[in-house]
Amino acid sequence: MGSEIELTFAEDLQLTEVMRLRVQSLQQKGQKRQDGERLLLPHESVYRLDFSQQDLTFSRWNVSLQGTGRFTVTGICQLWTPDLTNLMTRQLLEPIGQFWRNAGDPEDLPIKCLEADIQEFGERIAELAKVRKVMYFLFAFKEGATKEKISCSLTFNINN
Repeated sequence: MGSEIELTFAEDLQLTEVMRLRVQSLQQKGQKRQDGERLLLPHESVYRLDFSQQDLTFSRWNVSLQGTGRFTVTGICQLWTPDLTNLMTRQLLEPIGQFWRNAGDPEDLPIKCLEADIQEFGERIAELAKVRKVMYFLFAFKEGATKEKISCSLTFNINN
């Protein structure tokens, strides 16, 4: 058995702010978004994964949510250079990761998710890690979930 590495999603405060300012700027000028542009919604933030190792095989998601709510994780493909270009909808990856806990669900039960989707998503992230050192994601918080109430990381096997 090879060694494992756990990578935690980190909020990119600077990039989230840049994207919020883009929305504000359009609103203040009364302009419309660029055709196909994906603007940041108020309940979304930009997160990143930094790959210190790049030859990885996806193992599992490690997700916890305090209380009830729902959050989604959407990957952004490698064509996005946030300092140079606007985010376009065609750069969003599918499937997305969806995680939730409903009212009445016991806290000690694992968080719910679409398992086939998050398995495929994790495998795609491992594939993209081979060609890049950083990857960006949109985290959307809904129905009571907030960034303070979640923790989210990925475990990979390191291919030697």
